[in-house]
Amino acid sequence: MKKIFFIILIILFSPSIVFSQAKKEKNVNTDPKNVFSRPYDYVNDFEKIMNADQITTLTNTLKAFEKKHLYKITVVTTSTIEPYTSFPDYALELDKYLAVDPKLDPTILIVVSKQLRQIQVQSIDLIRYKLSDNDTQNIITTYAVPEFKKGDYSKGLELAVEQIMNKLKVY
Repeated sequence: MKKIFFIILIILFSPSIVFSQAKKEKNVNTDPKNVFSRPYDYVNDFEKIMNADQITTLTNTLKAFEKKHLYKITVVTTSTIEPYTSFPDYALELDKYLAVDPKLDPTILIVVSKQLRQIQVQSIDLIRYKLSDNDTQNIITTYAVPEFKKGDYSKGLELAVEQIMNKLKVY
């Protein structure tokens, strides 16, 4: 089971999958305005996997980091990716949707689904020299996944965000 999960993580973070998205025909169901019509903040727990104190703590951490270092990190949990058929497609479209509004536009977007057992990290190209795809994959597999397996999604997200922030502060 661990091998399958690890293989899925490798596939999710493979640049060839992330950047070779097939263009979908627009219809009412895949219009981002219809799919992503909720309000978004630093932490968006639509799957309800964290309690209010955990959300507040993580939100305050992310706000303080953005204020000091000007990198906005947004976390979204979701139980469904409908009408999208792949998690990377969903995360990419959500990132594009958020990028339209300068107040919402994240430097890094972390999308997690406990129900689907998936995690995807989207980042802008300008920070690749600080946080590569390999760095991101290592952070997720080393810090987030072990806590997710224990059922502590808040701790896993907190540790992963902390490591991402440390990488962004280096330079």
